[in-house]
Amino acid sequence: MGALLELGVFLTLLAIGFLAGRMNERRHYASIRAREEQYKDVLAFTFRFPPDGITPQEVFLVTGTVVISADYFKTFVAGLRDLFGGRFRSYESLMERARREALLRLKAEARRRGSSLVVCVRFESTTITSGWAPSIEVVAFGTAMIPASEAARFVGTGRSRLIGEGSIRSRAVSKNPT
Repeated sequence: MGALLELGVFLTLLAIGFLAGRMNERRHYASIRAREEQYKDVLAFTFRFPPDGITPQEVFLVTGTVVISADYFKTFVAGLRDLFGGRFRSYESLMERARREALLRLKAEARRRGSSLVVCVRFESTTITSGWAPSIEVVAFGTAMIPASEAARFVGTGRSRLIGEGSIRSRAVSKNPT
């Protein structure tokens, strides 16, 4: 009778973990989709240099970081998958959410500082294992630029020097050095 009770508690916790995790994941995806629409004007590229024709007036580092944890159900399913082998689909959605969230936070920082262009975007991830549920941290970082044509809009608004120390002013370089 005690073993049956323990099995019932285990299955109940598993069901609660599944439902709660699924609800949280759906809410997070809905939030991500809404913010992706909101930040679609902030362009992020993996290229090392800005597109042709853009001369940056201000250049600065922007980052976005997030830590997301797996729910009990995903951890249980991943444990079973670990026994039998195969793809960890339950963790793939976790990684996708973390990457998208980190990129959104990067774009939010770029916009807050007056930029709508980020180049050389890179991602770093690490696993944080504390307790029974693994967590992952994803950091997105890149170089935000305010093109010279857009920097003029912020002159006199207090935002043109928001960057402070470390800002780089681009200089025209002669193609024919003398």
